Amino acid sequence: MPNWLLQLLTWWNGQTLNTRFHTWRHGELVGTDEFGNIYYQTNGAKIDAALGYVRRWVIFSGVSEASAVPPGWYGWLHHTVDTPPTGETYEAREWEMAYRPNMTGTADAYRPAGSLLSTGQRPAATGDYQAWTPGQ
Repeated sequence: MPNWLLQLLTWWNGQTLNTRFHTWRHGELVGTDEFGNIYYQTNGAKIDAALGYVRRWVIFSGVSEASAVPPGWYGWLHHTVDTPPTGETYEAREWEMAYRPNMTGTADAYRPAGSLLSTGQRPAATGDYQAWTPGQ
């Protein structure tokens, strides 16, 4: 399906036509990330009267998936930092994990030990608890 048709009929593929028009009229390009997501703010970093701060937004490359925003851009989008990663030499901390898409609903979803859907043998119940009964 052509990209323009997806934008016309869906909201989860990149951007809608209204978002494209708003970005064209009021957006100022700030930068892009390694996934192809494009980040914008209001022209001239003008404070939005309705919000009280500069409006910032992202146009996703492909399906809109919030977990696809890298940590540096996440901080900028949520006004935790004022300088976008393109304006500084941002380096991920050693505890920051690399991006992994949300796997919920797929065969690769996280299934902890004891889950009915996990592979392998489910551990036997140990009887280390007593069931609660109302009124006791």
